[in-house]
Amino acid sequence: MKRRKILFVCSGNTCRSPMAEAILRSKIKARKIKWWDVSSCGLFAEVGGTLSAGSAEALAGIGLSLTNFSPRQLSQKLIDRSYAVICMTERQKQVIEACGKIYSIKELCGFDVPDPYGCGAEVYRATRDAISRACDVIIEKIILAADSGDDL
Repeated sequence: MKRRKILFVCSGNTCRSPMAEAILRSKIKARKIKWWDVSSCGLFAEVGGTLSAGSAEALAGIGLSLTNFSPRQLSQKLIDRSYAVICMTERQKQVIEACGKIYSIKELCGFDVPDPYGCGAEVYRATRDAISRACDVIIEKIILAADSGDDL
């Protein structure tokens, strides 16, 4: 079977999309789902940056980490290599929806995931938990549906 990729997108690729990458990867592994990869990037990523401390702490709180993480800038090449590109907000989706295969968490789950950048630990944990709920829906609506032959 051919490998498929989910690509998460947020603004800077330092908070939300890296958390989504780590969480979905963990859920896929726990459910023994094969042939799927997960990555992330940002609309305005600062190459050479790092994962935000708040995101790292929120992930550590559920036993996850992203070692050697470095933000990546969104490109058409990344989109083309992805089965589905999932934006954290509807507004982000609107910026790139002409590129194809673009979805928002709001469209899939009914809610946007606001940017926690610069907020306290409680906001990062709430963001992590919202992303975790979204990842459960993504597994059902995208991954398992695709594996059973139903395309988006």
